[in-house]
Parts: sequence; C-alpha cells; structure tokens
Amino acid sequence: MSTLLDLKSSVLRQVQRSQSLRGRREPSPAPSPTIPSPLATLCSDTTGHRVAEGSEEFFERMSGILQKQERMLHAGQSERESCLAPPPPEHAGQVPAPDRATRKELDLLYEEAIYTVVNRVGVPSPEYVTNEWDIFTYLQKAFDMGQEEHDIILQRVQESQRASFSLRVSVMKGKNLMAKDANGYSDPYCMLGLLLGQSPRETEEKKERKFSFRKRREKLEKRGSVREVLAAQSIQEIPVVGYDKWFKLEPRSSASKVQGECHLILRLFSSQRDTTLSKRESNVNIHKKILSQILEYEHSHIQVEPYNWNGQVSPPAWTVLSHHAAQADLSPLQQAIIRWQCYSSHHRSQRMCYSLLLRLLRTIDAEWDSAAVHGELGSHLADSFGSYIEYCLGLIKNMRQVFPCSNSAAVIRCELMLRGVGHLQSMQAFRTMCPLRSQLHLEIATVIKKGTVEWYEATIAHFKPDEGSLEEQLRRLVLVVDAVCSDVQRGHSVFNKLFHSTVKVEFFSISYRQLEKLVADDVCVAMERVCGTLEQESSRLTQAMGETLFELYMSLKTLKRFREFLPLRDTKMLALTGFHNWFKSSIHKWLNIVHERSCDRIRRAVEMDQLDRVEQQVKHSSSAMDVIAYFCQVRELWAQLAWPDSSGAFIFITRLTDNFCSEAVCYSELIKRKVERSQLGRDHKSLTVQMCTALNDIEHVRLYLGNLPREMDWRGVEQAMEESCGPEGKEQVNKSLNGQLYNADLDLLREAKRLITVLTDKMLSELKRYIQHISLSPDSINNDEAVSPLMKYLDNTLVILSESLVKENLSRVLQSLWEVVLRMIQDTVAENRGVQAEFYTRFQYTVEALVQFFHAEGEGLALENLKSGDYKVLEEELRLNKCSSFELIEQYFLEKISQQRILKHSKFGRVSVKCYYDAPEQRLTVEILHAADLIALDANGLSDPFVIVELCPHHLFPMAKSQRTQVKLKTLHPVFDEFFYFHVSPEQYRHRCACLTFTVMDYDWLSTNDFAGEAVAPLSDFCWPGRPNATPAGKTVQPFILHLSRQKPSEKPIMKMLEARTGEREAQEFVRRLKEIEKSMEEE
Repeated sequence: MSTLLDLKSSVLRQVQRSQSLRGRREPSPAPSPTIPSPLATLCSDTTGHRVAEGSEEFFERMSGILQKQERMLHAGQSERESCLAPPPPEHAGQVPAPDRATRKELDLLYEEAIYTVVNRVGVPSPEYVTNEWDIFTYLQKAFDMGQEEHDIILQRVQESQRASFSLRVSVMKGKNLMAKDANGYSDPYCMLGLLLGQSPRETEEKKERKFSFRKRREKLEKRGSVREVLAAQSIQEIPVVGYDKWFKLEPRSSASKVQGECHLILRLFSSQRDTTLSKRESNVNIHKKILSQILEYEHSHIQVEPYNWNGQVSPPAWTVLSHHAAQADLSPLQQAIIRWQCYSSHHRSQRMCYSLLLRLLRTIDAEWDSAAVHGELGSHLADSFGSYIEYCLGLIKNMRQVFPCSNSAAVIRCELMLRGVGHLQSMQAFRTMCPLRSQLHLEIATVIKKGTVEWYEATIAHFKPDEGSLEEQLRRLVLVVDAVCSDVQRGHSVFNKLFHSTVKVEFFSISYRQLEKLVADDVCVAMERVCGTLEQESSRLTQAMGETLFELYMSLKTLKRFREFLPLRDTKMLALTGFHNWFKSSIHKWLNIVHERSCDRIRRAVEMDQLDRVEQQVKHSSSAMDVIAYFCQVRELWAQLAWPDSSGAFIFITRLTDNFCSEAVCYSELIKRKVERSQLGRDHKSLTVQMCTALNDIEHVRLYLGNLPREMDWRGVEQAMEESCGPEGKEQVNKSLNGQLYNADLDLLREAKRLITVLTDKMLSELKRYIQHISLSPDSINNDEAVSPLMKYLDNTLVILSESLVKENLSRVLQSLWEVVLRMIQDTVAENRGVQAEFYTRFQYTVEALVQFFHAEGEGLALENLKSGDYKVLEEELRLNKCSSFELIEQYFLEKISQQRILKHSKFGRVSVKCYYDAPEQRLTVEILHAADLIALDANGLSDPFVIVELCPHHLFPMAKSQRTQVKLKTLHPVFDEFFYFHVSPEQYRHRCACLTFTVMDYDWLSTNDFAGEAVAPLSDFCWPGRPNATPAGKTVQPFILHLSRQKPSEKPIMKMLEARTGEREAQEFVRRLKEIEKSMEEE
C-alpha cells in the first residue's frame, strides 16, 4: 500500500515533447476572434493578476476563480437578451459586388420595360398600378433614365410594331361529372372555341378547336344523359397572370340537368415583340436582367433594417414584372427559378432576409418538373445552387464572427440560413441539378472543422500565450482556455440545436473535439515547462503562480465537463481525459500555499477578535466564524477540483484533513493564549465571560472538524479506494483519516481542558474560603447555614456560565468544577482526621447538597457522572471516618477478604490448608499442609519459612492466641502437615469480617523475622451450618490453596484514619502491628 501514498507522478515526464507554441503555429492571417465585450471585461477582471499580499486577498482571488465560469455564463445570457444591434456583415471579403449593367445595356432593358407597359393586356389586379405615367416615372428612377432619354425610347416603342398576343388554354381535368352511358360511366371530352363578341367594332372570323378529354370510369357517378357546357368567358376579362381555376359546368337550356367542374389554365402571352433585346436574348434572360435591376433599386431604398428585407417590391415594379412575365410566356417554374437566381445572387452582395430565400426554394420545390428544366435554364439553376451553397459554407466557416451569439438577430439569421441549406439538400431540384453534391452534410462538417481551427488560431494570435515569462504565459493560456470554454458553451447551447434540427450535423461534437485537442496540446507543452521548473531544488511555487495554475486547472475542468453532452461514440480517446495528472505535483505545492494563507488568516482573525459575541443568540466570537468560513472556502476549493483519480484524491484529502486539523489546533492555542494575556486588569465576571467565549470558539471549530467526513465525502473516497485497491485501500483511508481526526479532537479537547483549568483556578480562592467556612463552623449552627455561602457562590457562578457557554462546554466546566470541589473537600477531610463524627456528617450533607446542585433535576450533570471516581472515594472516606476504631478494623479485614477472593495468581507463592469446624464442640481445626514458590529472603537464595495462623480481628476473638508452625530451613517449598485448634462460637463466626490469617515469615537468627506474605480465609467459608467443612465428614474435604500477597498497610486510607486516632489504644495497637510488618518489608 505504500504506492497509495506516493506523492510523485510520472505522468508529466511521460508526456511527449512537442514544439513550442511559437514554432508550431504562425500568426494566422484570419481576423481576430470576436470576443464579446462582457467576456473581455471578465477576463480583465479575473486575470488581471495582482499578487495577493495578504491572506484575505488570496481567498478572495480563489473565490473569484470559482465563480468565474458562472459569471461568464450569466454575462452571455444577459448579453443575448439585451443586444438589439444589427447583425455583423456577411459578405465582406467573400463575394465581390456584381458587375453593374452598362448604359447601353440599361437602355435596352429600359426599352423592353417600356414596351411591356405600352402593350399591357389582361385585367390588372388591385395591387397593380394602372396609371401608365406612374409606371414610367418609377422606371426612370429604377433605370436611372433622364427625361429626354425616356422620351426618345418611348417614342421608338410607340412607333414599333405592337405585340402579337396569343391565348393558351390548358384543359387539366374534370370532376363530379354526370354519367351519360348505360353502364353508369361516360367517355367525356372537351371542346373549346373562340366566339365572336357582340361588339360591332370587331368582326373576326370564328375559330373553333376541339380537344379530347377522358376520365377514369370509376371517378364518375351514374347520372342521366344531358349535354353540359362551360360558361362563356370573355378574353377581355382574363387577368394579367391568367386563370388557373375550376370552372363550373352550366346547362345549355333551362331544362338540362348538369353537374361537375373542369380545371382550366388560361394564359395570355405575346407571340411576337418588336424590341432590340427580344431579338438577341431569350425571354428568360431578359426577365432575369429586369428583375435584377429592379431588386438593386428597391433594396437600396429600404431605410429600416435593409438586412431583413423580405424582397417585396413596390406596386409599379410588381406591375412591370408581372406583365413582362405574362407577355414572355414564363411558366410558374421558370418565374420561380428566375426569382431564386436573382434574389440569391443579389443576397450575396447585399444581404436580405433568409426566410425569403427559403420561401423561393419551397416555390421551386412545389413547381418542380425536371422535364421542363433543361439547357441554359438548368445550367444556370445548378450554378445558382452551387454559388449559394459555397456562400453559406463560407458563412458557416466564419459563423463565430458572422453570427455571434450575443446578437439575437444574427442567431435568427443563422437558423434561417441553415433551414434554407437543409431544405435545399432535400429538394429534388437540387439532387437533379447538382448530383455530385449529395453529401452536403459532410461538406458542412468539414467547414465547421476548418472554421474552428481558424478561430482557435486567431485566438492564439490574439492572446499570444507564448510570450513573456512562464507565469505570464500561463495567464495568457488561461485566457485562451476561457475563450474556448465560452465558445464551447455557445456551441452547445445555441449552435448545436440549430445545426442538428436543420442540417442534421452535430456542431457541438465536431467543434468540441477539435478545440479540446488543440487546447490539450498547448496546455501539455506549457505544463511540461512548469513541471521542469518546479522540479528544480531552488524553485518554489510562488503564490501568483499557484493561483494561475489553479485557475488553469479549473478552466480545463470546465472545458472537460462539456464532454457530458457528447454522444457516447464521441467520448472515447479524448485528449483531456487525464489532464489532472499534469497538475499533480503543482497541486501539492499549491496546497502548501493554501495552508500558509489559512494560518495567516487565522492569526489575523484572533488578533482582531475582541472575544465578544457575534450576536445575542450566538455564543462564540468573530474569530471562530472566520475560521469556519476559511475552512468552508478551502473545502469548496477541493470540491471544485473534483480530483478524478481515487488514489490521488485520497492523498490530497489526507493532506487537507491534516491541514484542517493542524489549523484548528493552532487556532485553539492562539485563542487560549489571547485569553491568558488579557487577564490583567479585568474583573472576575468579564474575565469569566471571555474565557467562556473562547471555550465556545474552540468547540465551534471542533464540531466543524467532526463533520469533515461528510463535508469532504470520505465515503466516496473509501468506495473509490476499495474499487481500485481492494479492502486494503478502504482500510488505509479509515486508518489515516480517522486517525488524524481523532488526534486533532484530542488536541482540541486538551486545549479546552487547559482553558477550563484556568477558568476553575480563578475560583479556587473563593471555593477554599467557603469550604473552610464549612469546616470551621461550630456545631451549634445547622448544616444549611454552614453550606449556604458556598451554594450561593456556586449559584451565581452557574448563572454566568449558563448564559455564556454552549451546552457541551457547560457540561465540561461543571464537571471540572465538581471535581475541583470534591478534591478540596477531600483535602479538608484529610487535614482533619480524628475529629468528631459531626464534622464528617456536615461534609456528607455538603456533598449531597452539591450533588443536587450540579444535577439540577436532570438539567445538569448526570448522576452517574457525579457519583463516580472521586465522589465514591470521598463518600467512603466520610463514612469510614464516622466509624469507630473497631468498625474500621473490621472494614480493613473485609477489604482483605475481598482482595483474597479475586487473587488467582501470585509471585509471592501459595499455601495449602484444610479447615473444618466441629459445631457441637465449637472447635475449628486448621491443618497447614505445605507452601510452594515462596520468595527467597536469605542471601543463599532460600528462606527459612514458618506460618503464623490467627483469628482476626482480635477484638472479636479476645481469648484466641496466634499459633505458628515449625521453621523449615532452607527451602521455598516447605511441607508442614501441622494441626491447630481454635475455639469459635457461632456468634463469632457470623461476623462477616471474621477470618483466619496465614502469615508466612522467614526466620532469622540474628535479627527480626522477615515478612514473606500473607493470606486470609473467611470463617463463613467453613463454619456456617450446611458447609461441607462444618459436618462430621469435614475431615475428608479437599484442601484449598491460598495465594500470598505483600501489600503495604500504610497505603490503605483506613490505616491513616486509625493512625490519626491517637487517643484510642486499640487503634494504635493495630497500627503498630501493621507497621512492624511494613518495616520488615522495607528492610528487605
């Protein structure tokens, strides 16, 4: 698992060496990239690096970096919403202005237009201009014709031969006819003719033509046989554009029953025109030239939003164009093709509304008949399609400049343009005329790639990230990546939807993969230089460089995040997949800077803190809030880093956790020292409040550290490490992180305890005075009066503490105060041993009153916490001090019996004995069998042991004398096999403390005997009725083993109590005997 903690990364050294930005890329001749002004402002705000001299500026800078992308997004949205400027020009630098007609050509076109007006036929529509001179006036302006020239051309036209007109009638189909045959069907045909009018002015020869018209039988209904005719239609009533409608059949007589309709198309056209141009060129070309001249004139006179012109011409222009199209016998398809050619050509030099072009394409699509388009008309149509496609591809390549997202009008135009391209590639006309361009979507994808590369090259040329120092280069590279992020964001939110819905091209996927690769190449080269610089021993990561690297990392992370919107097939093998490895070594150094700045801020926060509450409801001061705010900022920095590598994330989280813990401990030490320095000149209450505030500050920080596992997502790190390294990885995370947190918690609690000690030490003098008052109070006053001053002082103190401390700290301070009071009472009792029992009774009352005070009916300390430790010791000491000397001696032997029962092994050896009781004779027989593993007390490594057996305590057995075995020389395993007899009455063995004591001694010839160990056996084990040892068969019971012990009697509190009773002979005699044993132990 040592590899999990390896802080070095080999990724940066494995990156292939590439050329520098300067050598790899020459300045692009393309125009500078269009950067919206809010983005430019944002870049200057967030990247105008001013080295943060203080910790406050550093963290503000870090917060600004984290908020940058969000501000950029919001800035772009508000700009799109508020921008009302016209869209940028589209044709600049792409298509030159069309050649204008010469004066001679204009004269011929003008003659054609005048000839058309003079020879008008058909009924004009309401939108037509009927006044001939109004039309002439318009044409003079449109063709830039002077009055004299107009008069000459008009005269020439009037003198020329008038146009000859013909009527074309197309019988299309019929419907709802009556059945004329017996089989329920008919064999219909249609006869048409020209009837002589009733006017006496004209006498023309009657002409008649017959047409055949047949319908499928199943379409006709079964009807009676009648003759049906069409209503007569006067030629003079035919509109300029002709008729294209259904005519209702009418009977020849009132007796006829007829029904049905017939679809006819009637067109008037000139079969012969006496103009110069009509003799040279086709009607199609002439109409195209007239339309082009009128379009140029009409568009030049649009004052409001000329870029959004819908192509609608003035009534005089429409009148001329309609009459000329009718006279030239142009079909609707021909007219649609001519309009498309003229409008699309004009658009390339002077933009119009794309919805007009889309409408023209749909008209061609609706009228399309491939058989009717051939020759020159077909080739010109193919050329116009190709020219328009090339024009649109050029716009798509430069769409970032032509259709900026900051301009809503430009975005709308982009959508309409793409819709036109999308419709064009789906048209039968386009597939027929341009069969080699069936993969138009691939051409669009190609120009998107090329335009993306050119835009990036221009961005590089604009920001120049290869100039200046290494730090300056990184700053400029940040600007480049930010610009790319903004472009990618616009591509995803705006352009991708447009391209996908119109031309079925994934704009975002194409542009993102291009930009991501370009950015990765440049950043990789830059980070190689950074890594090489930082690996030098003398190099240290400066704060400004650290900030820039962090900003660059965040920008790359933002760019990488857009891959979520890529199709699954495009997410493989992306260049930025492992970009975080480029920053591994620099992130470690950057964390050092963050730690240093955090410590600076903590010291500054403590210096500025007045140890006053921030708010009435908040019990900590400003420095604690500042520290938590710093921690939250650092945590947010880590959250935004979102380190993807599990082992790397574990290393960094371990580092951050260690930083948090050390900073928290540092803060606790600083705040404690500040309180200690501010003690002079302050009254007790204000000092207490300040200390309480400092305690709350430490607790506030400690609670935040307790939430670190959740805040830093330790569970996610555990899962990631378990997946990558198995159970050992998870165990490593738990051991490391929890260990850090546990140690920091101990350190904080230790600092809090020290501060609590300082707080309680301030109360010692007062507490000592009030406890002394209790001890010196005469017996004449009752206990309440003696304890009242102490309770009043504690009550006043508790009011201050409860108002100033949070619940956890209040419990700690009360616990500490309780322990202080108990120790002071213990000391007082210890100093007053051997006094009257009333003294101890009063302090028993005091302790119980204190328990009730600190418990506070469940609102204070828990009873189990109050009645433990020192309380039990004090309670026992008070109880024992109230006992008589005999009772204390009995308690001594009860303790000995209790200790003997739990003694299962001893290094001082053991003795094997057998005891049985003869109830009728009231005789206790003790058989000492042997001893083993005794300690060596002589110089030869052996002993001369013997055993003293006696009944204890002596005041219960005043007539019993101690007995002893023979001395066994030079052995540690003596065998005695000796019997001893004692008279024991039932009243005597019923005492719980009644026991046999076995004292093993080492016999010395020239000095006092040495103590080797002792053991006790309660008489209740073999004297009570019902015990096996108390029956006639008691002699056959198995012996039992007693382990020896060697305890110093003076260590027992009872010894001190008895020793203090100098006026009682029994107590002094008992103490003397025990001291002799202890003395022999000391002499050894």
